Amino acid sequence: MKIVKGTSLAMEIKESLKEKIALSSLQFHRSPSLALILVGSDEQSKRYVQKKVAACEEVGIVPRLFSLPETTSQQELLNLVTSLNDDTATDGILVQLPLPPHIDKNLIINSIDSQKDVDGLHPFNIGKLTSGQEAIIPCTPKGVLSLLRSLHISLKGKNVVVIGRSDLVGKPMAQLLLRENASVTICHSHTSDLETFTRNADILISAVGQSNLILPHMLKKDVVVIDVGISTCNGRLVGDVFHPERLSELEEVVSIITAVPGGIGPITVAALLENTFEIYNKRLSI
Repeated sequence: MKIVKGTSLAMEIKESLKEKIALSSLQFHRSPSLALILVGSDEQSKRYVQKKVAACEEVGIVPRLFSLPETTSQQELLNLVTSLNDDTATDGILVQLPLPPHIDKNLIINSIDSQKDVDGLHPFNIGKLTSGQEAIIPCTPKGVLSLLRSLHISLKGKNVVVIGRSDLVGKPMAQLLLRENASVTICHSHTSDLETFTRNADILISAVGQSNLILPHMLKKDVVVIDVGISTCNGRLVGDVFHPERLSELEEVVSIITAVPGGIGPITVAALLENTFEIYNKRLSI
């Protein structure tokens, strides 16, 4: 069983971007800029944003961090997004989720200029992705596809099971897989007899965040597992499938599995940087 970490691929993507950004900055007389908005003091969200800020600085993207208090009103957040939409020096806008419960997540996402939507969550971008047009692709699915390509895993004709139907991962992941001519099944919390589906998967992509969701006996021999989920079990970070205490059992059925933590996470951040550069390049090339 091969345990895959995303660090080396993320580094390759960042090194390539660093060169492209250096050249484009000379051509366009400024560097790409990404606005990151954090509302509240959730520690996990703060860590994620800090990683994104550091990654931006590493490749030459200018990060603009807006840390807002938990008490920020919905209208105040909308006003900030509107000002960033109008700011020609801001290429991408990212609102870190989750938002406090008094703020309507969909309203905020829909207010972001679709051409600056680095997360690819605006309905306009979702619609373009669904209809097979060129679109800004959500970062985690984009990262998963990059990883599968780097491992030379063909998707054509494969049975791929996606567990989770979120707008951020599950749904766009399915659309990308269909583009690659995979046969796709989406499972979720209301799926009856999950094992029936998982045992038929040549490739399993799980993005739920529930430990012990998929046990070794539920998997097909030589399956490729992309574990996007992350949760805590007995004080350790684990995936939906990946668990340090279960590696010997997994080894009997799994050919490739992504580590948790450190598997898809670094590639997701690299995909965010790619999206930011692509938006910047497109905007300034017009």
